[in-house]
Amino acid sequence: MARNVLEVRGLCVAYGKVEAVHDVDLAVPEGSIVTVIGPNGAGKTTTLAALMGLLPMRGSVGFDGRIDARPTVERRVAAGLALVPESRDLFSEMSIEDNLRLGAFQRHRDGHRDAATTLREVYALFPRLLERRTQAAGTLSGGERQMLALGRALMGKPRLLMLDEPSLGLAPLIVRDIFRIIVQLRARGVSVLLVEQNARAALQVADYAYVLENGRVALEGPASELATDPRVVESYLGLSGKHQDMLAT
Repeated sequence: MARNVLEVRGLCVAYGKVEAVHDVDLAVPEGSIVTVIGPNGAGKTTTLAALMGLLPMRGSVGFDGRIDARPTVERRVAAGLALVPESRDLFSEMSIEDNLRLGAFQRHRDGHRDAATTLREVYALFPRLLERRTQAAGTLSGGERQMLALGRALMGKPRLLMLDEPSLGLAPLIVRDIFRIIVQLRARGVSVLLVEQNARAALQVADYAYVLENGRVALEGPASELATDPRVVESYLGLSGKHQDMLAT
């Protein structure tokens, strides 16, 4: 049985007096894809931000077997945690290659000198980025920007990659490519925590799933079982999801 690379117990996050996430437990086993699905405003993005050290939180977060009592973004990145936010946060005026090299900054600072090798691996995953490597990031399409954001995160060789709505705003064929790449990353040993509005596609690629509603875990279980659970089918996989059948296949 794989050990957990991430283990969260009793996570609570508040904005002022309003608690957005309440008593959430979740785990990501090593080498797996775990997805968190749920409606807008359920607390999915807030959960990722807290785990990354971007928001104050209460509870226990164990990463790679260690609990950090003072979580900050820098300490999380140094430990091997990476977040690709919904906004993608690229440097638009810089070239694709310079954006990618920035992703290796922390590893370089820690004494690793493998950026050139990692860059070749990223280009092998995303040949389109290699073709356009001298272009400014701001000239890319939405799908290419998502690929660049993923590639930049991978330059840090993360133990756990957290993805916030990677399919947002992308055409169906591009979404399928992105999800195929996520599956490839699992095969390479990268653990993935995937927050996704596109529940059908997320459940097709994930090993385990959590349904977040009103800041709490309403359901959890193997993704294949939740994909056929009547409550999930009715709420997230109904008529509005039928056009998503082709994704991630």
